[in-house]
Amino acid sequence: MLRSFAAIVDTGSFTLAAQRLAMTQSTISQQLARLEDGLGVVLVDRAARPIKATPAGERLLGYARRILALQEEAQAALGDPAGTAPIRIGVPEDIAGSEMAQVFHDFTRRHREVHLDVTAGLSRDLTRAYRAGEFDILVAKEPAASPDCRATFPEALAWFESAGAEDWPNPVPLVTFPPGGLYRDAMFERIESERLRWYIAFSGSSLHNVLVAVEAGLGLSLLPRAAAARYRVRPYERFPDEPAIAVSIYAWENTGLVAELVEGIRAVLADRQARFG
Repeated sequence: MLRSFAAIVDTGSFTLAAQRLAMTQSTISQQLARLEDGLGVVLVDRAARPIKATPAGERLLGYARRILALQEEAQAALGDPAGTAPIRIGVPEDIAGSEMAQVFHDFTRRHREVHLDVTAGLSRDLTRAYRAGEFDILVAKEPAASPDCRATFPEALAWFESAGAEDWPNPVPLVTFPPGGLYRDAMFERIESERLRWYIAFSGSSLHNVLVAVEAGLGLSLLPRAAAARYRVRPYERFPDEPAIAVSIYAWENTGLVAELVEGIRAVLADRQARFG
């Protein structure tokens, strides 16, 4: 109705307005009549030649043009598929770094329709969420890869202490993840096999928090070599390296956009493994 009204005022004619909007003249007249009935005012002077807006019509015309412009803007926005296809990804926080961000950037540049929903966290929590169907793609650290993984890479582990650490007291302070954390049990087994007494000096729920605590000298910790490389820590040479763990990729789909993104993630993990073992 607003479009018909604006066309009548712009052209000064019901006939020309009908031609502009590809409607019949009777339809244009009906649209204007409905608008006037709804508002309770006369919007055009039908006796004028060319037809002109009444004072009430002139007041409405500015609003009508703004409303019609917003409608066109909304239609254009809804017609653009950018960001309408979500892919949900779970990834450990130390792997969700700049290299992975570049993969995500390049992927979304090629596929504007995709919206990446990335969750970083502990592998145990991410794995539980993936198995519950909350992620399309999962990168997880685990003792051994499951048969349904798309790819898996070994990740080297080592004991670390602050770069400025001196001899540790007995009992030895440890920096750990919360109960159930991936490296926690292996830490306890190693230090007990060395026949040392120990206590937990700091427990952090994120890898960054744990590494900052080690960097600050709060205690020893067992950590991935790749993650420790960015902090002021050094290997604790009294303990040997622990067996590597698996960094595995999982995906419910093996075709299309998911498969393409999995390949990009695989390349990042392969490069990470080559650099840090």
